[in-house]
Amino acid sequence: MTPSILRRILGREESLFQADMEAQADRIVGRLRGARMLVIGAAGSIGAAFVRVAARYPLGGLRLVDPSENNLVELVRELRAADVRLPDDFATSAISLGSLEFEHFWAAQKPFDLVVNFAALKHVRAERDPFTLMRMLHVNILALDELLAVLAVRPPGRFFSVSSDKAVNPVNLMGASKALMERVMWYWSGDVPTVSSRFANVAFSDGSLLHGFVRRLEKRQPLAAPLDVRRYFISHEEAGQLCLLALASGGNREIYLPKLDKGGDLVTFARIAEIFLEEHGYRPRCFESDEEARLFAAAMVPGCREWPCRFSVSDTSGEKEEEEFHAAGEEVDWGRFARVGVVTRASGGEDGALAGFLVRMRQMREAPRWEMGEMIHALRQAVPTLAHLATGRDLDGKM
Repeated sequence: MTPSILRRILGREESLFQADMEAQADRIVGRLRGARMLVIGAAGSIGAAFVRVAARYPLGGLRLVDPSENNLVELVRELRAADVRLPDDFATSAISLGSLEFEHFWAAQKPFDLVVNFAALKHVRAERDPFTLMRMLHVNILALDELLAVLAVRPPGRFFSVSSDKAVNPVNLMGASKALMERVMWYWSGDVPTVSSRFANVAFSDGSLLHGFVRRLEKRQPLAAPLDVRRYFISHEEAGQLCLLALASGGNREIYLPKLDKGGDLVTFARIAEIFLEEHGYRPRCFESDEEARLFAAAMVPGCREWPCRFSVSDTSGEKEEEEFHAAGEEVDWGRFARVGVVTRASGGEDGALAGFLVRMRQMREAPRWEMGEMIHALRQAVPTLAHLATGRDLDGKM
């Protein structure tokens, strides 16, 4: 994405965390110098952003794991072409967390100093059917629990797994899975030093609505966006930097948050669509129906400087009007960094609800039939703050 578009969306000229990265430079180098690091989910948008930042430091070894073979290949090509020196102990494996292949991979490895996890299903769309929902619960919770049980036998110096703002007072099942992911981490934190981060939407990350704007322009299709949903955004580089700051500087059971301004940093998706089109030389032309927008797109002639848009009020399940990064009962240190807040001692993980949920989900996973209602009921019991409201519409039903 062009720098000018990012500057207009983010409202800043340099990285939000630039000052903190400079202030923590010695600590970051001290943590990474000579360290052997494993990055799981390394080829997704956030995982790859983290790898790009971390690869600039003098690592002793680097292993990248991701089920997307194509994205993994592209990341390696990018790193090899960039001005970074990868360690001699460098390799990639196109495998996924929680798989039989990963079990054998882990058994064949020498100890790691740092283990970093970005493997997750992150879309609210994942709650549309019991099959995708079960995969989300397996990747986000069960496989993580199994990984930490293995790490506890041979603990690394630090374990990091990325969370989400949606874990705070969740209104969707994906957010509830991330809340449980955090609690799994805290459960094992007595054996494995753990740290996490929650942050805003990563602008133009794979599969995001903004990434969809790029694809719609390429395919000469209408842009669609909600009028009423406001979000905070950070860049790929900022996402990688926040995760690295947490890994290098965070204490056990701490969560790193971006320090953003509700008055100036929240922006609607419709406004971003307008900025995106303006930067490409177009004016948005809004339509009241999907069909009208599609017909206009089909009839566009070369040189037309209007682009069809369908902006509407959000009516899909699991959408929060605004993001939250910390819960009411969490203590946040806003003074440690210039633009980062730190949840200093995350709660949860000691209660029996988590253990019961893990047992129940593993039993469900082995059952011959998966029931959506049963899974949602289990999530509600384990995450009492879940305020999930099914509207009967999901994002797959919208343009």
